Amino acid sequence: MTSGHGRPMQCACCAAALKSNPINSAGAPPLCERCFLEQIDAIPAKSEAASHAAFVEALAEALDLRERETGLHSRRVACHTQVLARQFTDDASVLRQIYWGALLHDLGKIGVPDHILLKAGPLDAAEWAVMRQHPEDGYHIVSRLPDMALAAQVVLCHEERFDGSGYPHGLAGKAIPLGARLFAVIDTLDAMTSDRPYRSALPFDAAKAEILSMAGRQFDPLAVDAMVHEEAALRWMVGIKCTQFEPPHTPVEGRGDA
Repeated sequence: MTSGHGRPMQCACCAAALKSNPINSAGAPPLCERCFLEQIDAIPAKSEAASHAAFVEALAEALDLRERETGLHSRRVACHTQVLARQFTDDASVLRQIYWGALLHDLGKIGVPDHILLKAGPLDAAEWAVMRQHPEDGYHIVSRLPDMALAAQVVLCHEERFDGSGYPHGLAGKAIPLGARLFAVIDTLDAMTSDRPYRSALPFDAAKAEILSMAGRQFDPLAVDAMVHEEAALRWMVGIKCTQFEPPHTPVEGRGDA
């Protein structure tokens, strides 16, 4: 993508080249996805929380590099989960814990051997047994960090399913922490709308239809309703992967925890 002067379009913050057809709002400088996501959850640089956040985000980036994740999956799902969480609480500490839990959801995979984690084909039963340990392994790491109890619960429960068919403990319904129920919807939305080596990204509408069809089984219907309520913002955020502009303002309507 080029600017009006024929030069390649660059992020106004880090100068990274932007993809073609970026979405821009009037007067807003173009940003790459990384800079956009960093601004969403900005913390005063000299605060103690900023140091804590930098450490947490470094852990997430290390895992994304090892897993060869496409783009900024961990940071993206954390930001999108927070969009849903704001419907239920305006407590900044709770929102940040949900953000960090979503950001570190797969940290336990750091202990999964490469031949399993990076396997191109389907996993066999023994390999799945190893993979299914990652929520508990991640929980044991995150729960040792100061003031991360709620985040650790999101990490522990992010593979649970609303109907009780998930793992590691087969929790069902409201026994699954709200942050993990919200994350489950967002994680699937991001996975389905991202390119993968074995398939192209699905359109937002196709991903939405699939998620709606699994409400009450894989997903909490309340979390699915929250996704629909925030569809405009999520559709925009999904559409800008690696480009960016000032998002439209969406008023927050508190729903209360379920």
